[in-house]
Amino acid sequence: MTTDGIEAVFLETHNWGRMAKFLQGLGFTVDFETDHNSGQFRNGEGAYVFVAEVPPTQQTSTRLVLKVASPEVRPGDGVEIRTDFEPTHYGTREMTVHDPDGRVWSLQAPGEE
Repeated sequence: MTTDGIEAVFLETHNWGRMAKFLQGLGFTVDFETDHNSGQFRNGEGAYVFVAEVPPTQQTSTRLVLKVASPEVRPGDGVEIRTDFEPTHYGTREMTVHDPDGRVWSLQAPGEE
């Protein structure tokens, strides 16, 4: 399998407003905000950062998203698939895999056309 680099970083936070201000203080600009305390930020041409607020009772997480050309692309040996490619509510297809230490990574492919 060949990935096409880092597509995004997904962050969960307990305080959307504070996290948005923090990222803007680092030079990120808001691409868009949702009406449920989440949104996307960019700083240059690289990967975007998507932030979503979760309840204080839920542990926050960070997930790295790698770009792949197509959902037909399959991981090589040594990659444990957690979930196969599935459509997302935002128009892409996503697979999750575990690394050797149990962290979850996402592979993001274009959605069906």
